[in-house]
Amino acid sequence: MALSNPLYLTFTTRRSKPIIIRPAIPTPYEFKPLSDIDDQEALRFYNTGVIFCPKNHLMSGQDPAQIIKSALEKALVYYYPFAGRIHEGPDRKLVVECNGEGIVFVEADADVRLEDFGDAFCPPIPCHEDLLCVPETPVGDVINRPLLYIQVTRLKCKGFIFGIQHCHCMADSSGIAQFLIALGELARGVNSLSVQPLWAREILSARILPHITHRHPEYDYTPEKYSLPYDSLEHRSFFFGEKEISVLKEHVSPKLRRFATKFELIAACLWKCRTTAVDYNPREKVRLMFVVDARGKQSLKIPKGYYGTALAFPVAEAEAGELCQHQLSYAVQLVTEAKARATADGYMQSVANLLVSKGRPHFAMDSRTFFISELTHNGLEGIDFGWGKPVYLGPATVSIASYCIGMQNKKGEKGIRASMHLPECDMERFCLEMERFTKASNVCESSFELDMVSKL
Repeated sequence: MALSNPLYLTFTTRRSKPIIIRPAIPTPYEFKPLSDIDDQEALRFYNTGVIFCPKNHLMSGQDPAQIIKSALEKALVYYYPFAGRIHEGPDRKLVVECNGEGIVFVEADADVRLEDFGDAFCPPIPCHEDLLCVPETPVGDVINRPLLYIQVTRLKCKGFIFGIQHCHCMADSSGIAQFLIALGELARGVNSLSVQPLWAREILSARILPHITHRHPEYDYTPEKYSLPYDSLEHRSFFFGEKEISVLKEHVSPKLRRFATKFELIAACLWKCRTTAVDYNPREKVRLMFVVDARGKQSLKIPKGYYGTALAFPVAEAEAGELCQHQLSYAVQLVTEAKARATADGYMQSVANLLVSKGRPHFAMDSRTFFISELTHNGLEGIDFGWGKPVYLGPATVSIASYCIGMQNKKGEKGIRASMHLPECDMERFCLEMERFTKASNVCESSFELDMVSKL
């Protein structure tokens, strides 16, 4: 099948005026404190996402914008804090005023077809600014603003795109997936939700006398003010199916082949190849930061229905020269050890205590840190607004993080697509390094299969 080149995609979007959607019935007026994990500096921004929904002949004549609008009114009865506003109190503590002021909703029409976007999706999504109803906001700009911005864009092909921006302080990716699954259930006419939402933010709040019991290099102070020059970066995606994972396993020890997860293998490989490509001083410390979801950890007992942020940001560290010279097993071992530390008993409580003790700092990012986020187990695959399974659910834009997203390639093979953002000269070296580990399977779709090279 011929592939369209999304790099040159242009289209016109006609938007309605934004409206405010409020809960369908009166909801409790109250003040709900966010947890001390929720309101850390790094999460005070709006996360973007898009959901690409193809045409479904069973929904012929139905307007997705009106169906979703009606479902939102019902969903906000269950998730009424989303209809409120955040205020900052003493010691920078964030509190939600549940006042029912509502969320922002826009419907739109675009003269573009779903297939025009190509058949491989990875952030940045082409023309994402036309699919989201407001620009991205800087970190910190979450006070006294709507907490959800939603745009439903109808397409020429009778499919549609659901664009969302949500305040990250309110929910992480698993939490927003839970909300969107509920929204889909209500859009399909379900009478009761499969999962009832639960606030319970005290579970991840600091103790009265906060005591830091673990080391947290993710919050170590760094004097370097770091920002990626996104406008000049090259963006590529890399697909890892079962065959590609098998090739990676050939590069690690028998023990790690048995116990390392797919994400740990991929993250370690990307980190090692990126470090070689960027050509750091061999004595410089380089870091891999990634995301661990604390849900399901026995010691925390986070209940079903909790939709707040339950994330830790563990860090693996090594000297650049050591990381480059050693086998892939070395990098994988560092990743698995970092994850083990972040899932140990008391770790999340220690994070909450640290954040309160140190004034809710941003996690440490500098030019020597590679940050990757796994979005393969967050429940997004369960979203259905009535049009069936979407063809893409994930971030709309690039950020400080690269992403690992579960999806299929154009051959229908299930796997994980990982994104990478680097200057052009570094990207060339990075792809050469990747080929060293994956040349038997041509894992770099951007070079061999999908031509997903793009520049913002």
